Amino acid sequence: MSEHTPTPRFGPAGNSERFYQEGNKRTVETFAWQRAMGLTAFEYPFGRGISLSDDTAVDIGQAAQEAGVTISAHAPYYINLGSNRADAIDKSLGYILKAAHKLHLMGGERLVVHVGAPQKRPREDAISDAAEGLLKARRLLMEEGLQAIRLCLETMGKPSVLGTLEEIITFVRLDDSFLPCVDFAHLHAAGGGALSSPADFARVLDAVEQGVGRERGVIMHAHFSHIEYGRSGEIRHRIFADEGFGPDFAHLAPLLVQRGYAPTIICESRGTMADDAAEMLAMYNAARRKHMPGA
Repeated sequence: MSEHTPTPRFGPAGNSERFYQEGNKRTVETFAWQRAMGLTAFEYPFGRGISLSDDTAVDIGQAAQEAGVTISAHAPYYINLGSNRADAIDKSLGYILKAAHKLHLMGGERLVVHVGAPQKRPREDAISDAAEGLLKARRLLMEEGLQAIRLCLETMGKPSVLGTLEEIITFVRLDDSFLPCVDFAHLHAAGGGALSSPADFARVLDAVEQGVGRERGVIMHAHFSHIEYGRSGEIRHRIFADEGFGPDFAHLAPLLVQRGYAPTIICESRGTMADDAAEMLAMYNAARRKHMPGA
């Protein structure tokens, strides 16, 4: 693998507790801080709402660029493009556009979106409405001059909502600009511990590659953490130091090397996301050295 071959980017979802414990206060400070750990990605959290000012967004983008860190963002959690209510769809589209505008000011291109939930209606109807909503979101982005923004559609941790791997692949195929956001913790939880071996992870990568093509599969967006789950799927995200929880990134790291994958991998551990992202980077580098001695 040459120095010009794309490699994965690792980074946290938001700021870690240690970031603040060490005296930092503002997100513009996080990029130089995390770059010292070798982390080159960062996901800005709009999950609970969008209050970031335009000026601060620009400042964040400049600081990230100076540190060589790429920015993605997570759109609000309450988006539901699978609703049958026109007002809910309109609000969801508005949230996507607002988050995309802020992300554009930060110099980022990848916007992670939860597609939505059926809400006691036939799942196939919600899937059809969500597909229409995603295409409308893409049209609106282009009309607003935000055509560089790529919606990353996320696999979910509860079977009751839209976001199985198969559903996300179907949605991603709607438009060439869409990317899968494969949340490995969510897949693990929704499947009751489904990702417990290298073969389990390989099946996920195979499905993505076969479903949306190798070109998009190789550069997929991804979330990773350990997770607690129950009969209904996801309960809460856990940290790597918590014992007894999966999935295990050690199963995935060699596959990324062997297949030449270069995803952006965002860690969503609760509070230790930067440290756990750095641990994933170390595991990836160890797998790379083992696979290609001297690389």
